[in-house]
Amino acid sequence: MNALSDIYSRLPDNLDDLPPPPNEAAVQEADYRARHWSSTVPGPLKPGSQEHKQAVAQMFRDTFNPYKPSVINWPKLDPETLKRVTSLPIWDIAVQTEGKARLRMAAYASMIDDPDMKDAISRNAWEENRHKEVLSKLVEAYGIEMAPEPPYIEPGDPEWAYLVTGFSECVDSFFAFGLFKVAQTSGFFPAELIETFEPVMQEECRHILLFANWLAWYRATGPAWRRPWFELKVLAVWFFLVYERIGLARSVDSDGKEHTQDNNFTVTGAQEMTSQDLTLADFMALCLKENDRRFSGYDRRLLRPKLAPNLAKAGLWALRLAGRKPKAEPNGFAVPA
Repeated sequence: MNALSDIYSRLPDNLDDLPPPPNEAAVQEADYRARHWSSTVPGPLKPGSQEHKQAVAQMFRDTFNPYKPSVINWPKLDPETLKRVTSLPIWDIAVQTEGKARLRMAAYASMIDDPDMKDAISRNAWEENRHKEVLSKLVEAYGIEMAPEPPYIEPGDPEWAYLVTGFSECVDSFFAFGLFKVAQTSGFFPAELIETFEPVMQEECRHILLFANWLAWYRATGPAWRRPWFELKVLAVWFFLVYERIGLARSVDSDGKEHTQDNNFTVTGAQEMTSQDLTLADFMALCLKENDRRFSGYDRRLLRPKLAPNLAKAGLWALRLAGRKPKAEPNGFAVPA
């Protein structure tokens, strides 16, 4: 198997190649470009067509945000806020998830022949590596105690690993959008920390937009004889993800101390981030609203991930039948009725 460094030598760039920090006007322009993109190609962008594939790759290149983790000025937190941030049961899982994602995407990109999709997924791997750098800098800045990271090993089945990462990000990002809004509105995270992480959150939106369109392209262009096997693999991935999310992930460090991390915090952690009365219906409606907002600037002809939003809509429908519909504006969160 290849080492992580061997795989990354084939990525298009590295963190040190980023330009110096731009001025404020350039930062705002880059942030706008990262959130808004439309193809100049007229007509539909049908999955499987050259126009669709090239538009997906072009979107991912054009919406790149050139922020650099090494120059992030982490805000100083008061003791109470610092305790809230460092006590969240997510940091080990977050760092390790990004570490695995960068490797899995780089490994899958290395086996793709199509140059457009290879370029897009390689860049996605590079950005996952940057996310890990951001989280590592945060952990260092705030003295968060971490369990030792496991070795990152190239997957034996890169396609399986890419599917696991892609579908997992589609679900986690949907709920993370709502959770991030809760943390912002409630003041759980200070405004400076929200501003620091905002580009990372928007990148997750771009990542799952790429995955949804890659999946449609792959299904449309793959040979018919492989389709049943691929769909069985997708089904197996979902069974694996459900199994993986049951309960807590636990690891023990070299001193024998157990580190407990919540695999489901993006789904279950909203109430921990606010003292307000935020019901499950409120939270699901908020996630739907934030999901729509983050995708709103991208060409509507590109496909969006559907499973998590559809499950949330079904859940809201069931809760409404039970008389538990979301409030129109629950304590300032302004979710839709």
